[in-house]
Amino acid sequence: MFENLAGKFSQAFKKLTNKGLLTEANIQASLKEVKLALLEADVNYRVVNAFLKSVKTRALGQEVQGSLSPAQQFIKVVNDELALMMGEKNESLTLKQGLTLVMMVGLQGSGKTTSAAKLARRLKQEGKKVYLVSADVYRPAAMDQLKKLAADIGVDVYDSNPDQRPVEIAVHARRQAEARLADVMILDTAGRLQIDGDLMQELQAMKAQAQTDEILFVADAMTGQDAVNVAQSFHEQLSLTGFLLTKMDGDARGGAALSIRAITGQPVKFIGVGERMEDLEPFHPDRLANRILGMGDLVSLIEKAQEHFDEAKAKRMEQRIRKNEFSLADFQDQLRQIQKMGSMKDIMGMIPGISNKIPKDANLDDSKLKRIDAIINSMTPQERDNPELFNGKRKLRVAKGSGTEVNEINRLLKQFDQMRKMMKKFSQMGSKKEAMRAMRGMMGG
Repeated sequence: MFENLAGKFSQAFKKLTNKGLLTEANIQASLKEVKLALLEADVNYRVVNAFLKSVKTRALGQEVQGSLSPAQQFIKVVNDELALMMGEKNESLTLKQGLTLVMMVGLQGSGKTTSAAKLARRLKQEGKKVYLVSADVYRPAAMDQLKKLAADIGVDVYDSNPDQRPVEIAVHARRQAEARLADVMILDTAGRLQIDGDLMQELQAMKAQAQTDEILFVADAMTGQDAVNVAQSFHEQLSLTGFLLTKMDGDARGGAALSIRAITGQPVKFIGVGERMEDLEPFHPDRLANRILGMGDLVSLIEKAQEHFDEAKAKRMEQRIRKNEFSLADFQDQLRQIQKMGSMKDIMGMIPGISNKIPKDANLDDSKLKRIDAIINSMTPQERDNPELFNGKRKLRVAKGSGTEVNEINRLLKQFDQMRKMMKKFSQMGSKKEAMRAMRGMMGG
């Protein structure tokens, strides 16, 4: 989402690369570039001006003196202020003893229902007993959707129907949740195409009578400043406790994520980064600031890896590599683990020192991983364990079965052979660079 903004910031910092010290003149020149970058990213104009004022004040202050270069000093100040603008650190849900009621609000089409299920799944993984409730009587499909999603993720769901009133659903569902000793009740509410009085009165009644603890506004990050303006209206009438931004994996300019906290005073608590149920993450302003400024996000990368890490599998894999038994089936399993973590571009973007050096036209096409997966799927178990079995006839069969070409089979087999040799050498000598080169080759880099 922030590729363009990151590129603009990089250009602004280059203006200070050969400067001997920070002065008001060269800071002003860089700030001009930063301002244009933020405005192009659809960040609120008032937020931009306040941000620039803070950066300038700190950049000219004593705190930036030391061994850092002028460009490094300026980047540090921008990084700190950028994180501060977005909330500085992650703020999660405030869960209390007994039942915590979380109400999801927002306009129609923002992704409230799916986000409610994603949040339920995340809380369940954290050991919480979750109860999902749909109070959207105006869109019966929303009730059916939530029931299906609840079944998919294995959480309890209230059996609401369109003949009930929303407030009645909320109050009765709360009693049910308490009776079931649920820790968290997530209430999915109706949306509208635009704000109207009836909707607000309904939400205010549910808030009061069902005794909500958290009210999360779900906003489509693709809508930019429009989302911020609507969020402010909701906040004025409902006193929101936070935000959940969807479609943060898209190509929007990112203005909502950067300015919604500064405008409303309430934090972004979660972000949706994909369509899968597991694609919901806590929002970390400091980590996002690092990524925007090309510093990577190693902590998030480690967390993603840990989420999909299978220790027993890893030990077996290490043994197989040491014994030179690493097979195409093993390689396929590793690729699938990587794909669960997100796109290659996202993963590379989290690696410090690499994130700001990835060319816009970099060959990081995830479809190549899928083609490799399809090729290996079309092989027999014997062929996966012994690539030496392949002849022209076998390659043709695999190509037809996977919808690929024979030259792709040849390239995969050749690169896999090189990779296996590298991995054996890596296990003996620790030649990380060679192993990484082989992996990039497998992905067509």
